[in-house]
Amino acid sequence: MSWLTLEVRTAPEARERVGAWLVEQTGQAVEERTDGALVAFAESAGDADRLEAGLRALPGTAVSVARAPLAEVDWTTKWRDGIGPRTFGRLVVLPSWLDRPPHDGPVLVLDPESAFGSGEHGSTRAALTLLERHFLPGMRFLDLGSGSGILTIAAALLGARHAIGIDVDSEATPVAERNAARNGVTDRVLFLENDAAILAPVSGPAEVVCSNILRVVNVALLPEIRGALAPGGLAIFSGMEEAEAPLFRPELTAAGFTVVDEVVDAGWWGVAARVA
Repeated sequence: MSWLTLEVRTAPEARERVGAWLVEQTGQAVEERTDGALVAFAESAGDADRLEAGLRALPGTAVSVARAPLAEVDWTTKWRDGIGPRTFGRLVVLPSWLDRPPHDGPVLVLDPESAFGSGEHGSTRAALTLLERHFLPGMRFLDLGSGSGILTIAAALLGARHAIGIDVDSEATPVAERNAARNGVTDRVLFLENDAAILAPVSGPAEVVCSNILRVVNVALLPEIRGALAPGGLAIFSGMEEAEAPLFRPELTAAGFTVVDEVVDAGWWGVAARVA
């Protein structure tokens, strides 16, 4: 199948109407470029002919259309473009398809597959930043909503005595276990599938507990997180946008926590807190 792009230009007042027509005809989104051009996609030259004829037949609308073949893309690997190593202090997170860079500290090699957590999302990066800042060798670690296992494995590479990841998603556990094996930490990590509210209280105590989930879930888990912390332990919360910080801070205070550190990454907010 040879796809083509159609670059459509029309008067500003007609642009919205033409864009809506293209969406209706193709069943696909239409790109609106900053220069005012509308870009649609056709599956074949015949479809492009049909679209162009329909555009020129629109009543009271003058259009110009330029078409070009769309290069064939292997979308099974195209998503990797632009993803590179990420450095978090002592720790480097490296996609599995790249060569290991020169680095004296731990390198976490990761393939997220179908589970959340690749180091490319602001909430994951915020949590990793706080974890690297505060985690010390010999600590115990508990990760709620572990996804790809990135935070659990990071804790192990940073010297955790043992690290436990919990996720309710049945697809996450095998992905996390494969990532743990790839990084040689299977002897120090354990991934469990169940509700964090059920398993967190029996998975502690841990010097660091991380919850990279949604704000409402983080709030609901505050009692369980506090109960899973070792004396003097640190809780790291992420998965929240920066605008949610004023909503979550009072919940932390009410649960007996004191904020000790914060990170904002691409609009996502992470916070570290200790029991007051």
